[in-house]
Amino acid sequence: MIRYLPPLVFLVASISAVAQKTAGRQEVDYVNPLIGTAATGFAKGLDGGGTMPCVGTPFGMTNFVAQTGESKMSRMNYFYEDSSIIGFLASHQPTVWMGDYGYVSVMPQAGPLRCLPSERALHFDHATEVSTPYYYSVQLKSVAGAIRSEMAASSRCAILRFTFPASDSAHIIVQGINLDSALTDWANDYVQRIKTLRGYVKINAAHDEISGYNPDRMSAQIGPDLPNFKGYFILRFSKPFREYGTWSGDSIHRSATEQYGTRMGAWISFATAAQEVVEVQLATSFISVEQARQNLQKEVGKKSFSGLKRATRAVWQSALSRMKVGGVSDDKKTIFYTALFHTLQFPREMSEYGRYYSGFDDQVHRGKSYIDFSLWDTFRALHPLLTLTQPERVNDMVTAMLQMYSEGGRLPMWPNPAETNIMIGTHADPVIADAYVKGFRGFDTALAYKAMLHDVLDPPMADTSLHYGDRDRWTGFEAQAGLTYYKKIGYVPSDRTAESVSRTIEYGIDDYAVAQVARLMGHNADYDQLMQLSRNFKNLYDTSSGFMLPRRLNGTPGGKDSTGKWMGFTEGDQWTYAFGALQDIEGMMYMMNGTSPFLNKLDENFSAGHYRHDNEPGHHYIFLYDYGGQPWKTQALVRENIDRNYRNAPVGINGNEDCGQMAAWYLFGVMGFYPVVPASGYYAIGAPQCPELTLSFSAGGHPHRLHISARNLSAENKYVQRVVLDGTVLHKPFITHAQLLQTREFTFTMGPAPRYTW
Repeated sequence: MIRYLPPLVFLVASISAVAQKTAGRQEVDYVNPLIGTAATGFAKGLDGGGTMPCVGTPFGMTNFVAQTGESKMSRMNYFYEDSSIIGFLASHQPTVWMGDYGYVSVMPQAGPLRCLPSERALHFDHATEVSTPYYYSVQLKSVAGAIRSEMAASSRCAILRFTFPASDSAHIIVQGINLDSALTDWANDYVQRIKTLRGYVKINAAHDEISGYNPDRMSAQIGPDLPNFKGYFILRFSKPFREYGTWSGDSIHRSATEQYGTRMGAWISFATAAQEVVEVQLATSFISVEQARQNLQKEVGKKSFSGLKRATRAVWQSALSRMKVGGVSDDKKTIFYTALFHTLQFPREMSEYGRYYSGFDDQVHRGKSYIDFSLWDTFRALHPLLTLTQPERVNDMVTAMLQMYSEGGRLPMWPNPAETNIMIGTHADPVIADAYVKGFRGFDTALAYKAMLHDVLDPPMADTSLHYGDRDRWTGFEAQAGLTYYKKIGYVPSDRTAESVSRTIEYGIDDYAVAQVARLMGHNADYDQLMQLSRNFKNLYDTSSGFMLPRRLNGTPGGKDSTGKWMGFTEGDQWTYAFGALQDIEGMMYMMNGTSPFLNKLDENFSAGHYRHDNEPGHHYIFLYDYGGQPWKTQALVRENIDRNYRNAPVGINGNEDCGQMAAWYLFGVMGFYPVVPASGYYAIGAPQCPELTLSFSAGGHPHRLHISARNLSAENKYVQRVVLDGTVLHKPFITHAQLLQTREFTFTMGPAPRYTW
């Protein structure tokens, strides 16, 4: 499925433009935010990584990014293949398949005043582009000469710095909302939004300030109405206005100070000398303009551009230096630290110094909050990784999901910023359960248990009347659609609920995770019931084909689509989910008539090209050989898939990054262990991919350093010969989370041939 591109493709950005000499470089200096920004992927027809070269702090509420095209669901704000920039955007788009919301953009210009995106666009060359987590710059080609454009940012605010050529007609254009009906397609319906939404901008020339709000949510059609939702903003300019006005569509209103509309904004004009610098301070909020003003005071205050840049760099360096790798090339360090960078972006902060807006009840509340949880993807590896790399955030992230439950009645599936019902399963459950099993208690555990039980035991209100297709219009919380049947007949029937096979399998993961919390809390009856439900996937196993296949309500085989493929699967087919019941690997082996048939089928999955690393349901498949007594196959496949799927280039991620999941898989792969079963407390051993790695994290509130070494590691020596934890030899390819928290020296000895016994 994978087509390799020529090695010189996108070479100009294969190494970050901020590369310094190796000596003296810190971890943050290796990050290349351009990795994964290409629209096209490794194979023809495959989407790129869906990342953006954003500036801001870890988990920042707002991403500040150069915008190369009008974004929408299925189109990122920045694509590497584009050659022009239409603005510098305060964005909240988390990934290509979700939408932006509450955005605002700023664009410099010299020459005739042009406001619409296609008209104001200026060309640029990637050779002039500098991209880091804390700073971005690029040269824009205007008719009057080059405009150097720079950004430094915090979590909610930014300073934009524009160095203009000599011009009598220099401008800065602000776009407060962009409802462009020309962007309408299968995923984006603008009709209702254009009818009901109005953005607003206000110019205060006396104070060199523009403020306003943007009520647009690109994913609104698949979520509930939010009458109170607005993305507020305030902009302050270092240069007094000579002229100013507003614009709406192709109409320019000179000297106007206020504007409402669906595709509109404001502009200011002035004369500039050669190399004159104009700065714009930009603050965002989901609470009010006044809150945006307070955010600006707290995060920027009297900081200069350079001061803000230094402060944000220090925050990133602190976060990235929790993992230190040694003995690898600078190129591999760039891949590693960019992956770590990608795991530190989502879910994003939603609270603003003690208050937050909730898309689950359309109100402002007190407390901390996070949003943009891509849970179908990230429950697998990202959230388990964060328990090690960002443990101080875990309790607040769980609390954020519990707040959504309290405010809306359900835990989130994919909040953007309201629930969207995207993907399947209630995978907030394994995230919360995994945190609980690992000892996190800084959240309301009783409420968490109640919320999880509601997910796995209570069907959605329209469960037996709706089909629940992907991206259906909002009809209420989907949760575990088909749960009525799942509990009654043991599976989700294909003639009643969409994606029935995948749902049956993934609901079992959620059941298992909640069951582990029930066991630890002493709710034995719940534990027994949920563990029984977690085995429902076996009811779809077809012995003649050896796959889990769809069944109708009456028990007969489910249907196929027009191409002859079995229906009932999410982003894949029967191979994609052949080993998907990760909560009961022994049960899958028994179902397939034993370990040998299971391993033979697993071999076929990889040898025949069925494995797709760009698709999350199979991310644990490589590690299943550990459970079948053939860990050397896991070790070889870890090496193969790391080398194949991750590069230091814009086409650098095989498939969508999916809010850090692809990166988290890579980081676990490099470390040498992987969390196959959430809420189990176990990791499966893989094979480390760097000679030295030190992970610093908090264990029980106390600082801890885990040193992982891979002795004799080389291109040939990819197989694990021996594993030692603080002097104790490991005799099985598994470790517990508790062991990890206690271990200081995690030593692998590598060799050129498989070791068949432990």
